[in-house]
Amino acid sequence: MDLFEILMLVCFGFAWPTSIYKSVKSKSTKGKSVLFLYVIISGYIFGIIHKIINDPDFVIGLYALNACMVTIDLLLYYKNKKLPENQAI
Repeated sequence: MDLFEILMLVCFGFAWPTSIYKSVKSKSTKGKSVLFLYVIISGYIFGIIHKIINDPDFVIGLYALNACMVTIDLLLYYKNKKLPENQAI
């Protein structure tokens, strides 16, 4: 268990609920990068794999929680993209 790894995940973890809230409230994809969301999810998955292989501990749960929140934001991106105001004219 590494204190700085935990602090990093907690800090990132505070950002995702805000991003999810903005996605729900705005019903828009403006300011979102789908590629960025996929890269972040991949990073969390690689972190989980690393923890499983090398140092299994409760921090896996923080990685999983963050990955779930980013996945929710990603799903909201696709949901909002289908809305009429996000369609190209």
